[in-house]
Amino acid sequence: MAEPVEEPAVTLDAFLDQSNATSVRLEEGEDARALIPHLDRLSLIEIGFGSFGDGRGYSAARILREAGYQGELRAEGDVLVDQIAFMRRCGFDSFAPERPLDPEDAARALDRWSEVYQPAADDRTPIWSKRHG
Repeated sequence: MAEPVEEPAVTLDAFLDQSNATSVRLEEGEDARALIPHLDRLSLIEIGFGSFGDGRGYSAARILREAGYQGELRAEGDVLVDQIAFMRRCGFDSFAPERPLDPEDAARALDRWSEVYQPAADDRTPIWSKRHG
């Protein structure tokens, strides 16, 4: 996982209004594509999960990684241990759950599947391409 950035994240509106922020927070429903022109100067993008059932944060993470974002991408809020492996596949590299996760459970969740079936925002090679590679 990435070394966590300690600078507080500003809201998307505040970020777009000020030119010196290097950390920004996206709330549910905010369009991650608004950050694409600024990715080279951001060290942290925090994506809020108000509810574990809201999947828009996964899409935002993938959009940002596919656009070339290399900094810390943090899932914050209602993050559950059974979600973090999927969040990692979408591009998240740090997690700030509102309720602490057991570190051993988190490690098992991240290591649970040794192979994957589809390409994603992470660098794992799908098993089918290994077979046909």
